[in-house]
Parts: sequence; C-alpha cells; structure tokens
Amino acid sequence: MQREIYEKLLDWNKNENHKPLMILGARQVGKTYIIDKFARENYKNYYMINLFERTDILEIYQSNINSEEKYQKLKVLLDFDLEKEDTILFIDEIQESEKIIADLKFFCEKHPKINIICAGSLLGVKLKRSKFSFPVGKVEILTLYPMNFLEFLWAFKEEKLIEEIRNSFKNNTALLKPIHEKALNYYRMYLITGGMPESISSLVKAEKDILRYDENILKNIIESYFKDMDKYVTSNNEALKIERIYHSIPSQLANESNKFQFSKVHNGAKSRDYLSSLDWLLASNMVTLSSLVSVPEIPLKGFMKEDTFKLYINDVGILNQLLEIKKSDIWLDNLSLYKGVITENYVANQLESLGYSLYYWQSNGIAEIDFLLYTEDGIIPLEVKASDNVQSKSLNVYIEKYKPEYSIRMSSKNFGYDDEKKIKSIPLYAIFCLKEI
Repeated sequence: MQREIYEKLLDWNKNENHKPLMILGARQVGKTYIIDKFARENYKNYYMINLFERTDILEIYQSNINSEEKYQKLKVLLDFDLEKEDTILFIDEIQESEKIIADLKFFCEKHPKINIICAGSLLGVKLKRSKFSFPVGKVEILTLYPMNFLEFLWAFKEEKLIEEIRNSFKNNTALLKPIHEKALNYYRMYLITGGMPESISSLVKAEKDILRYDENILKNIIESYFKDMDKYVTSNNEALKIERIYHSIPSQLANESNKFQFSKVHNGAKSRDYLSSLDWLLASNMVTLSSLVSVPEIPLKGFMKEDTFKLYINDVGILNQLLEIKKSDIWLDNLSLYKGVITENYVANQLESLGYSLYYWQSNGIAEIDFLLYTEDGIIPLEVKASDNVQSKSLNVYIEKYKPEYSIRMSSKNFGYDDEKKIKSIPLYAIFCLKEI
C-alpha cells in the first residue's frame, strides 16, 4: 500500500542530523508495514525488534545499570553493529518499555549516528502515567492515520483519475459526468471500507465487488481496540467509562445541540467523571475532537471554547460498523437522516490526515459552519453537504458577517465556482486537494 507518510520518512532519512523517529497512531493503521517497507528499501543493514516478543531486551532495560551499559548489553544480544554505515534499527511496540522510550535521549545525545525508528502506542506517556520522563526535544514524532481517500485511490492504481480530479480542482471546471460518477462510486466504496489498510486490501482482493468485501475485518479491529485498552486502564470502572463514551459518539453526532454532551453518555454522567476516559480515547487516536470557536479569527486556537466540542470516530468505516449499517445501504445511498453524520465524519477524518486542526463555528442557533480551515488565505469556512442539495443558509450568514477570501462547499455535486458569493464547490471525493491550499 502506498502511503503519503513515506515521503516524510525519506525527508527524515535525508537529514544527516536527524533524531530518533517515533511513528504514532491508532492500532491497525499500518505503522509496522510502512516502516518495514521504508527500512528495507532505503538501508543496506536493517534490524527489527518487536518488544512483544523480545522479553530478553525488556529485562536489560528493567535493570538498574546505566544507559551506556544497557546499550553494550543490547549489542551483545542483537549481535548486530547498529553504528555501521547505512544501518537502521526499528523498535516496534515500544510502549512495552518506558525505559527504552526514556533512553532515546541517550541515543540522540551519545550515539547520534544510530538510525532509530520506533512505533507503538504511547498511552501511558500521554496520560502522564509514565514513571520516566519522555525525551522531549530528543525525538521526532509523526502520526500515521488510517488511509485517506487519495491513498485509497492509489490502492486501486487510479493515478489518471487522481490527475483529472486535481486538474478540475485547480481550474474550477467540472469533470465529465462519467468520470464524476466513477469518482463518486469510489467515494461510496470508501465509506464502506474506511481507511484501515486490511479493510481496503479486502476490497482490492475482491476486485471492487462489494458483495465479496469482508466487513468482519472492521468488527475485529473494533474488538482489538478494547482488548488493547485492558493493558492501560487502571480499573474495570475506567474501562467501562471509556467504552460508554466511545459507543455514544455515533448517536451524539446527530445531537441537535451540535456538540458532545457527557450527560448523554450515561444517566447522571458529569464531565468531571469522564474527562480522564476522554483523554484515553484521544491519546489512543481512536477519536478526533473538533473545537467550537467563538470568533473565526487568527489564531483559531485562541478563540476556542474548551468545554464545547464535537467528537468523531477516527475512521468512517468503523463508524458505519458501530452504527450497524449494511454495506448495501451505503452503496445504494439509503441512509436518509444519518447520511449527513457519516459524511461529516468522513470529512473530519480526511482533514485530520491532511494536517488540519479541527474547528467549527456557531451563531446563536442561527447558523453553523462544519469546519474552519486556517490557510494562506486566512480562515476559510468549509460547509459539508451529504448530497447534491446545496442550499446554504449557514454559509450565507457566515459570508455576510465575516467576508472570507472565499468559501468551500463540499457535496456530491461536481466542481464549480460561484463568482458572486465566491463559493468554491468541491466534490467529496476531491477533499485531498485541500492540501494544496
């Protein structure tokens, strides 16, 4: 599978003074695969350690000897010259040893010629439960998300379709109807599979036959998320709270209040009782948070309301599994009221993968803008429509009040541009083009 993060790995490799690199992300998003591919293709000498399997290495780092002594004993165990030219060490499941994480500072300062990439979950560190200090400033960090729609098209070798989409985006010209319909079909497929590599691989093997696609893959991923949770929670009560929040998100996305409400997680629930559980979900990258801003001005983070936000599931395919929606209803567009919820979650996932922080805006119940993008052209409002009905009362209110450089409306309609209102119409399948703004 081709991934955008690969180019960032190449950039890291080109920098002669690079620090140890950590790749973070939710389970099953392809961290191990892409690092292994990168290491094999770009280094002559490569050694991989999986800390789930190497208890002998864990024992070394649990001992009370100093960092240099640990390193010398590590070399004996590996029988591998880590400082040899054109060599890389990949440490997978690094969360199994907080002491190895802490010792990345030692490698950065004392053995800077060693190329190290790590992958895993850092829940303990993020939730401040680690007993050892995180090597702040001594490691580089990248986050890998589920495969976005561009990577989905790459999986089906649709480079020519991608080029057509990019040209239409650049020139504000509509695609030919058959090409537009082809792209929409791929979009519907993506809503079914989501971006988990194993899920997409199933559809590739099925040669795009939705009936042969194995939806049990996503069910198993959801189950694995909560099995993994048991390693990090402090009690059964905490685990229960995390699951309650997670399973409430699909229904809360349809809240009339347009915000996440702890009171709807469980009868009598209060935010103070669930904040640490929410932190867990955010730290695990299983959910994404979008903050309400009082004023859509630069910097958006300076105007956000910390107690008012939306939560999205990290992958639209997983969202549809949680909602128990049949793949045939997605393919045949039989979603009715929940179509908007699914589409908005899809857009949130894609924007996050493009590097955008998520913010939205409301005006006293009169109007709401789904997303605000901080770009070179200032704050750009993005309105999401699930179908080709593009009535835009909220967007009109926003434009009249704040007069942005231009606005974006995403829907199932073809490309277009409203010269009078300066609204750029972009099909949902072309969201990856927003990286260019």
